[in-house]
Amino acid sequence: MFIGEIVDINECGHLEMLGWDLVEMAREYGTPLYVYNEEHMRNRCRQYLSSMQDNYPHGRVIYAGKAFLNLAMCRLVFQEGLYLDVVSGGELYTALQAGFPAGKIYFHGNNKTEDEINMALERGVGILVVDSLMELEYLIETTKAKNIDLDIMLRVKPGVTGDTHKYIQTGQVDSKFGLGIDDEQALKAVKKILDHPNLKFRGLHCHIGSQIFQARSYQLAAEVMIKFMTDIKQTTGAVVEELNLGGGLGIRHTSQDAFLPIEEFVATLAQTVRSKCEEYGLPLPVMSLEPGRSIAGEAGITLYQIGTVKEIPETRTYVSVDGGMMDNLRPALYGAIYEASLANRAREKSNSAVTIAGKACESGDILIKDAQLPYPSKGDILTVYSTGAYHFSMFSQYNRVRRPALIFIRRDGIEEVVRRESYEDMIRLETIPSHLRESEEAKEGGCT
Repeated sequence: MFIGEIVDINECGHLEMLGWDLVEMAREYGTPLYVYNEEHMRNRCRQYLSSMQDNYPHGRVIYAGKAFLNLAMCRLVFQEGLYLDVVSGGELYTALQAGFPAGKIYFHGNNKTEDEINMALERGVGILVVDSLMELEYLIETTKAKNIDLDIMLRVKPGVTGDTHKYIQTGQVDSKFGLGIDDEQALKAVKKILDHPNLKFRGLHCHIGSQIFQARSYQLAAEVMIKFMTDIKQTTGAVVEELNLGGGLGIRHTSQDAFLPIEEFVATLAQTVRSKCEEYGLPLPVMSLEPGRSIAGEAGITLYQIGTVKEIPETRTYVSVDGGMMDNLRPALYGAIYEASLANRAREKSNSAVTIAGKACESGDILIKDAQLPYPSKGDILTVYSTGAYHFSMFSQYNRVRRPALIFIRRDGIEEVVRRESYEDMIRLETIPSHLRESEEAKEGGCT
């Protein structure tokens, strides 16, 4: 599936991306190595924008930074004309350091700290998405004290459950995100916003989950939200200017995965918003979408070097690589399934089913069960597909593993946008307490 779309096979029988040999990339930059097809990500951004222009000209595309964010990605998203969604002070700081305009940033999060909120206010973030009544009370007090105006959107739980893993369902009533419609918490928040002159009510936001392939789930959420927009107008007289329907469009991790084209996704939502607003007699709001995974996910691959091959007779063959759950947590967390191939033996037929194991000291550190490959050998370069989203961003230093390097590939060049972490980098912020240093000095000195 990914051969010919993300990678090809060159005359050496190696996988290549945009004409660049991935085996050579592994040798030059080391492994594990995150590799991104920059042209693919740009094309996905353009697909969203053109689909929005064709179906809903006053729509807006907001890249969900949580999927994959660094300085380079912020610049790419800005160049392609998208807005940006951040969920932490770290993501906000990264965007600002990359030169992303603060006025085009949406700040989400279910527990923004006071420092993060103040940072957003000081830097002029465009929209702050309120997630709770407690947060709203803090914003009322802070904007009044500082005598500044703030554009507010409200995150709402539409009560729609996306057909995905329970850990990445976010739109149900029992969710840690947002305020409910049926319990009138959302309407209470709207009224509070309207009562305070420093807060400008700009619209509503919802998100039903991630890795979703059925347009019907999004249609249901849109219908619920537009009905709520009607309730707001009837109760308060306020007209919702913007309706943000979130992201979560699924990508293919294997050849068996379903696929909903971006154009169909956008067209379906645009038609639903138009028809329901007409039914309720509402003016059309700005319709916003927040894609993340569907922009970065399939553009990224991870290269590993194979080390130990361990055969357990009549049971299983474990093939261990030099990464694992540290650089790809999703199999352990969600049971995510991936496909892989050998970058240095790309023309060989698959003749074995092996289990790809990571190097973490955890039995659950399994990247792929029953991977279909030519029988692997020590030193082979393994390519795992569709690792562009929620891999780099979820990296951990468990077992004190160093952060991998990350490269962007274009037809005309390669850029290392994140260098490989050194051992010195790893301990740079650490120190030994003085009482422990003194104990060691006393021990070395001995008795007198």
